[in-house]
Amino acid sequence: MALKKIEAIIKPFKLEEVKEALTEVGIEGMTVTEVKGFGRQKGHTEIYRGSEYTVDFLPKIKLEIILGEASVDKAVAAIVKAAKTGKIGDGKIFVLPVSEVIRIRTEDKGEKAI
Repeated sequence: MALKKIEAIIKPFKLEEVKEALTEVGIEGMTVTEVKGFGRQKGHTEIYRGSEYTVDFLPKIKLEIILGEASVDKAVAAIVKAAKTGKIGDGKIFVLPVSEVIRIRTEDKGEKAI
């Protein structure tokens, strides 16, 4: 079976909801990174001590999940359902092919290593 990597960029306050939604569909392993970025939002303007400045890079959370191809659709649906607010900046999901996975401790390969 083919392996896939899901990379999802979401709003930080949605992390717990997304994690719970993924657990409900049987996805348990993930890597979470705090990142900064912007897309169409293009940041926003704030005032600090009377000076206006632009915050270009907004805090986001990046989830990385490796799974079998058969689980991709339900994982993506769970992320969308839990992360969506309907407002600009909800994020993006990328699905990428994975050529190999190796568990360092046991040297298991492929889906057995996930």
